[in-house]
Order: sequence, then C-alpha cells, then structure tokens
Amino acid sequence: MELQVTNSPFHAEQIELLNRLLPGLTDNQRIWLSGYLTALNSSSAIASAIVNSSIAAHPVAAAAPLSKEVTVLYGSQTGNCHKLATKLSKKLEEQGFQVSLSSMGDFKVNGLKKVQNLLLLVSTHGEGDAPDNAIAFYEFLHGKRAPQLNELRYSVLALGDTSYEFFCQTGKDFDKRLEELGAKRIVPRVDCDVDFDEQAAEWMNQAIGSLGESPSGQAVAGGTTQSIGNVAADAESEYSRTNPFHAEILENLNLNGRGSDRETRHVELSLEGSNLEYEPGDSLGVYPENHPKLVDELIEEMGWNENEPVTVGKSGGKSPLREALLRHYEITVLTKPLLGQIAKLTGLDRLNDLLKAGLEQELKDYLRDRDLLDLVRDYALKGVPAEAFVSVLRKIPARLYSIASSLKANPDEVHLTVRKVDYEAHGRKRYGVCSVHLAERAAIGDSLPVFVQQNANFKLPQDPNAPIIMIGPGTGVAPFRAFLGERQETGAEGKSWLFYGDQHFSTDFLYQVEWQRWLKEGVLTRMDVAFSRDTDKKVYVQQRMREKSKELYRWLQEGAYVYVCGDEKKMAHDVHAALIMIIEHEGGKTPEEAAEYLSGMQQQKRYQRDVY
Repeated sequence: MELQVTNSPFHAEQIELLNRLLPGLTDNQRIWLSGYLTALNSSSAIASAIVNSSIAAHPVAAAAPLSKEVTVLYGSQTGNCHKLATKLSKKLEEQGFQVSLSSMGDFKVNGLKKVQNLLLLVSTHGEGDAPDNAIAFYEFLHGKRAPQLNELRYSVLALGDTSYEFFCQTGKDFDKRLEELGAKRIVPRVDCDVDFDEQAAEWMNQAIGSLGESPSGQAVAGGTTQSIGNVAADAESEYSRTNPFHAEILENLNLNGRGSDRETRHVELSLEGSNLEYEPGDSLGVYPENHPKLVDELIEEMGWNENEPVTVGKSGGKSPLREALLRHYEITVLTKPLLGQIAKLTGLDRLNDLLKAGLEQELKDYLRDRDLLDLVRDYALKGVPAEAFVSVLRKIPARLYSIASSLKANPDEVHLTVRKVDYEAHGRKRYGVCSVHLAERAAIGDSLPVFVQQNANFKLPQDPNAPIIMIGPGTGVAPFRAFLGERQETGAEGKSWLFYGDQHFSTDFLYQVEWQRWLKEGVLTRMDVAFSRDTDKKVYVQQRMREKSKELYRWLQEGAYVYVCGDEKKMAHDVHAALIMIIEHEGGKTPEEAAEYLSGMQQQKRYQRDVY
C-alpha cells in the first residue's frame, strides 16, 4: 500500500521518505521496526532501551513469554467488520494463537480486565454513531464502571466513509478511550475508507507480527510472522466484494402506479453458476456506473481526450479515460480529503482557503449536493492532466441493497427493491448513481457486478414459532418480503405483523398483491399501513404503532422480535421513540425503565435494525 496524505497522519515530505524506505524492507526489518516504534510509544521507552542494551551485553534468563491468548471484538452494522474479524481470527489460530472472537454486543464486559491482547474492529454508522451491536460496549467503556487497563495491549481497525463528516469516529473514540484507561497500542489505529481491503490486510499483518513480540521488540517463543496477503484471498466463494459476479438481469420493472411521483424498481438477477448464497436479512452489493452525461461533461470541461489511457486500480492497469470515469472512479461525491489532494495537486490558494480551520461549516455547505464537475467549474481546474487528476480519486463504492427475496423460494435468483433518486441542486440535475443506472440504463439481458454482503445483525429468529414484528416504510419493506418468502418455504408457524407506509395507496403500495396473498394464506398474520398523502394530516408507521400499542406490547411480552428497515435519520429515530413510549405506557414503566427494556431486547437480538 502506498502512503498518501489522505490515508495516513504524515505530511507530504514524510510520506515521500517513507514510500522510498518501506518497499525495500524485509519482513524481519518490518517486524523489528514495528516493535521499536511500539516501544517508543510507551512511557518506559528509555528504560526499555537501557535494559535491552544490558541484556545484549550480559545475557540473562529469557523473560516469560507473553500471552498467546487474543480477544478479537467487532462492531458491525452491515457485516464488513464481522467478516474481517472472522478472517483475522482464522489467521491468528493458524499461527498458534488462542483466539476468542465475539461481537461487542455479546462480549461479557466484566471479563475485560482479564484480557491481555485485544484486537478491535469497528465501523462508524450514520453521523459518527457506533453500530447497534457496539452501543452497549461503547457506553460501558466510556462510563464510570470502565476499569483501568494497564496490562492490556490493543489495536483498532476502523472502517468508515470519507464522504461523512465524522469519518471513522467510533474507531477513533475506542482508540482514545483505551489509551486513557492505560492500555498500550500494539500497532497504531488504521482508518479505512470504503475500499478497505488492502489497508485492512496491512493492519492484520502488523498486528499479528507485533503480537509475536514483547514490547521491546524481542520475538516471543512460538510467534510467527507469516504474511496474510489480501484479506479477500481466503474468501469462501470464488466471488466476493473484490471479485464480483456479473449477474444477468432477468426482470426490471417499475412497482409504482401511473401518476405516482416516485419510481421504484423491482430488479431480479440470476445467480446461476456463481455458487453465491444468501439468507434473508443479507444485502447485495452492486457496483454501478456513473451517468454517461456527467462523465462526458466532465471530460469536455477539463479538455481531456476520452480515449487517453489512465491508471485504474492498485495493480497499475490502464483503461481509456471515459471507461475509467464511467466504471472505476467516484465522481459524484466531494470529500474534505479529496479537496485537500486536489489543492495539493493544483496549488490553488482559493481551494486551500476553504480547508482552513474555522471554516468547517462553509466547507460542509459547499460539499453538500455538489460533484466533481461543480468543483472543476467553480475553481477553474481545466488544464490538469487526466492521469494526475484521476490518481487522487477513490474507487467508486458499491451500493448495498437489502435483499428482497428468499433463496429457498427463488433458487439461483436475487431480487432488489430500489427507489430512483434524482433532484435539482445548484442549478443542475443530480442523479443517484446506482438507482438511476438501474432505472434508466440497465436492461433485461445486461449484467451487473454484484456480491453478497452477509449481515448477521438482521436475521430471522432461530425459533420458527417466535412472533416477528416488521416495520418497513417504502423500500424498507424489501427484507420483509424475503422474511415472509422464507417463512412460507420453511413452514414457520410464528405470528407475523407488518407495518408498512408510503405516500399513496393507489400508486405506491409496493408488493400489494403479495402481502394480500400472504395474509390470506396465514403467512402474514396482520398488516397495518400508513399512506401519508392520502389524508389532510400526514400519517406515518410510528403513529399506526402507537394506535396499536396495547396489542403490540402484548406481542413484545410474548417474546416477539422487532425488525426495522429504512431511513435512519428520521424514520428509525421516530420508530425507536414510539417503541419507548409504548413500552413505558403499556408496561407502566418510567422512561428510563422503558429504554432499558428496549436495550435488553437489543442484547437478546430481539430488536434488530437495518437502517441507512
């Protein structure tokens, strides 16, 4: 991995020196350097150096080996950290470590004091929030009950997205708090953007190498330093996030009726020959194409030749410029790191001014709803060579969609429910990259690069008799179509209740015929709907929940599992508040007791959310 200003804490001059030094180092030199830097970071670095010198001159009995027990904790909303943690645990075990792997939600916090080696992998969700299954551990660690951890060695891998203001904030918080509690870093925290595979593999290599050494850099008996290689190399399937399967489009139709101001696509894809498998609650990653109109306007504005070969990917392969901008590089989202890279590339004082301290709100306002074409026009970037310009762009990220089908009910197929996004902003038409690709340009017979994103945090109960309550307005209803299709195939007898909402009954009732059929057959026990634009006063799903509060609370008391899918910023927040109110009112509890009740459900995996 080549260091850059955006993926490291070093300034440009340091990065140039490091990039010249690091590639030529042997494995042993890298390991020695890692241990040396770790020792420097501890308060006893000078004393350690003196002791090591003494040992070298006057050999004495070897120090007791460090513990070979390693605890790997993950906090994951969509499954990436869970998958990485599983791979890391497997590699640690192969190299002789005794590994305890757990989600943060399942970890017994009273055992933290006994842990000596901790590797923590966590994503950041929403606006700097911890994932649902990390909330309890996060609150414990930041609360008064957190113990001193002077004997703990740790490292953090943080996953995030630089297009969000609080990039990798949860990982940063954990890293800082563990240090405050006295723990010592094995290797520095690594903050990963959406294209995280290479950085994650590098962090794993460094962490495992350092776990095989004492803090002074001496090898521990039994420690090994075998390189992990690319994280995706050991994937269970031939196809993965880094090697997507090209799935043929079997069906692509608009679910909304004539007259609706919305367009929601039902897309059916063939998985035949892929050996890809999924469960209800999993997501499908789709690599989209940028809008050809935006690509052509950008090329024209910059005065580039669309056929000029430019570098794509870390392997250094070449592709015609237009093809690279269509399928490889992200051009629709502006981020602070990107502006910093372009400012460095161009030397523009005006662009540097926007990045100065104290102008955070101005920067945030500028980044909102603007793309690369806006930037090149606003700052007159014409003339920058294409190869240099694309070198600072990040890879176009996959879009994750909740799978709307059961593999048991639809063998060798996967279905998606995707709402088209387009709007006006700053005097121009804006396009949702993947949704518009699917709605306007993806035809039956075409193929899409896809992969399955497993999500252990959004799963049907293991007990088929357990009742389930599903809350999913709009396209948030997608996974519940998968849930009911699965329950029908498996003959599950547990009660089911769906809360669904959209704008208009006549034009926006997604999958209406299927819900009615499942109600008739008893697969779906009951359904409550809220169509917000059909009455003078807008009605939403959380209001329907409050209207049925007595029965809903009875279901909770019977052990019902609650699932929420859809918009996080408003809907999920309002649904959460409605659940608290229902538990408080119907259960005769204080607000604090109601919140604790819902938190307990979350710990028991009876309250699960797939929100975005």
